[in-house]
Amino acid sequence: MHSRMAPWAFVLAVPDINRSSQYFHDVLGFEIGWEDATDWRLAERGGVRIMLGQCPADIHPSALGSHNWFGYLDVDDVDGLHAEFAARGATCSVPKDTHYGMREIVVTTIDGHRLVCGQPLKGG
Repeated sequence: MHSRMAPWAFVLAVPDINRSSQYFHDVLGFEIGWEDATDWRLAERGGVRIMLGQCPADIHPSALGSHNWFGYLDVDDVDGLHAEFAARGATCSVPKDTHYGMREIVVTTIDGHRLVCGQPLKGG
């Protein structure tokens, strides 16, 4: 018998918690919680939770190379999400169909973390 596991949150170390949480709110459309906490903020949107931890002395996320990829989100309208993010000034790739049957965008946060949003190709 295995212990049950369920998704709860991604955890990201960020150099400036207020700047990062403002980006997640203003650009990516997340609601921000834990605003009274000194070292954490909780960004939430549609059941996705991202815990932002204040780590000003750590390696900047943009310097992590491939280790700055942190998640893959299943979305129902990748083109609509791209339009929403792009309109708010997000650094976001154009939607692309992949050889493995997904249509995806890559969002790069203000700190350099990367997140993929994808949906299955129609008829795929």
